Amino acid sequence: MNQTLLIIDAQQELMDGNHEESAVLNKEQLITNINLVIEKAKQDNVPVVFIRDLDVAEGKGKGFQIHDKINVPSDKEVFDKSATNSFYGTGLLNHLKDQNIEHVVIMGCKTQHCIDSAVRTATISGFDVTLVGDGHSTTDSDTLSAEQIIKHHNETLHGHYNVEHFSIVRNAVEDLFHPTHDTFR
Repeated sequence: MNQTLLIIDAQQELMDGNHEESAVLNKEQLITNINLVIEKAKQDNVPVVFIRDLDVAEGKGKGFQIHDKINVPSDKEVFDKSATNSFYGTGLLNHLKDQNIEHVVIMGCKTQHCIDSAVRTATISGFDVTLVGDGHSTTDSDTLSAEQIIKHHNETLHGHYNVEHFSIVRNAVEDLFHPTHDTFR
């Protein structure tokens, strides 16, 4: 099965915060989990794709770059986006289809925005998705804590389906690149 690891908006300023926003919840654990899954991807020869948001740090400088504590593979693909949805206005969908990808493992930031839209768009675009439940994060909103947002999305997106393709939620320590979707079909 062809698959990829998709890491969304794991950028320096977004994760660390700035003078306007705080750091994402459990940032250090998130970075540890991203690195763990990158290592698993390397062992299983799974390509890694990063998405960067052009709104982060105005699309320039160190703040815009992938977080410096993330072990970025030299052979990664990088797509820059200007919208919440990683598939909108980028070459991501064509890239995944050109690679005959069937399964996408998703991690990154922010849960209720870019992660949610990527999971949902991937399923309607013909991919099974594994969302890494302890591999995405966010900040508090006006109504919910970051912890509540993450828990809600893990619950909502586990089993989210679009007829043939759906998402499941698993944790970083699990064997993510041996998907279990077929056991639920």
